[in-house]
Amino acid sequence: MFKRWLAGAFIVAYLAALGSGVVSHALAFQQNAHPMMYFVVWDMFCGWSAYASRTHVIAEGESGKFYRLTPTPWGEYHPYSDLGRQHYDSFSSHCQRIGTNVLRHTRHEPISRMYVVQEAWAKKYNVPDAVWDRLYEEPKDIHRYYHLRGVYTPQGQAIELNDSWINYQHMVSVTDTRHLQFAMTKSRPMYDTTVGHRQMTRPIVLSPADVQSESTAPTPVGN
Repeated sequence: MFKRWLAGAFIVAYLAALGSGVVSHALAFQQNAHPMMYFVVWDMFCGWSAYASRTHVIAEGESGKFYRLTPTPWGEYHPYSDLGRQHYDSFSSHCQRIGTNVLRHTRHEPISRMYVVQEAWAKKYNVPDAVWDRLYEEPKDIHRYYHLRGVYTPQGQAIELNDSWINYQHMVSVTDTRHLQFAMTKSRPMYDTTVGHRQMTRPIVLSPADVQSESTAPTPVGN
């Protein structure tokens, strides 16, 4: 009898924990209140995307010449795999610190602006060529998209902050559809104040050709 009550109590507690996690996720209420919330909040495949993404930090000199600030001239830190740490900063919260550190320890012309640029492409292109030829009839032509995440002063102060490329495309798909615009404005009960001061702009001020053909790495101090 005691074992039956114990099993019943465990099942009730387990379902109650999962239920609280579902409610927390649905209402966006205290989702990150405690590390244990990770095990009960129903967020299957959280953060997964069909697009791969890389982050580039670029400086623009007063002459109009661009400088690559990542990877850093002295090598970069790889926290997990062969990717630099700036690629793991999905919110671009610390990329400007990497850029200002490079500018502070290198010789270069006076800098007018610093840019954080997101590069995105479909993950289906990450398969080897042999696998691609077996799966698809068309040639493997990777389409890359470049999106401006932020504009900063040489000291790291934010001038313009934009959302990620995925969120930008989502907003464009909503705002370009008339009935979705109507549904969005009609059903919105309140204003969302969790997005901070980010603003949406058209991607990207810097073209890939400019970055690849005119960008150079600054000269480290002492070389």
